[in-house]
Amino acid sequence: MPELFTKGMARNIYYGGGFFFLLLLLGLTLDTLRALPQRDHRENITESVARGKAVWEENNCIGCHSLMGEGAYFAPELGNVFDRYGNGSEEAFGQFMQAWMQMQPMPTEGRRKMPQFHLSQEQVDDLSAFLIWTSRINDNDWPPNREG
Repeated sequence: MPELFTKGMARNIYYGGGFFFLLLLLGLTLDTLRALPQRDHRENITESVARGKAVWEENNCIGCHSLMGEGAYFAPELGNVFDRYGNGSEEAFGQFMQAWMQMQPMPTEGRRKMPQFHLSQEQVDDLSAFLIWTSRINDNDWPPNREG
């Protein structure tokens, strides 16, 4: 057996395989970089969306919620919350978010409770704009069900 498989052959397989997978990684990276601008609609990022992302980060929303599958799974997925509760209307969604954030924590026994963050109306409007923007990203129909 040793005469069939030499050190030189093992070295060639190691370096050849490493080079092949490096090229594969580079090719997939370039493909992703070309595809992202058509999928993420970055041209629609407004000041309100940017401020909403800052509110999202400052309050560590990702610590409980997931957004397009990333984050914690303690609370609902919010990548499609506009689709679920906005009824296609940004104004209706903004009103829903104002009411939802004001009535936290819910007095329901036996359920997880979202803390009261004491956000201003402007901060909730900005957070709503951020969630509306994320709901319009082409995410290959994630999450797989309507409720996240």
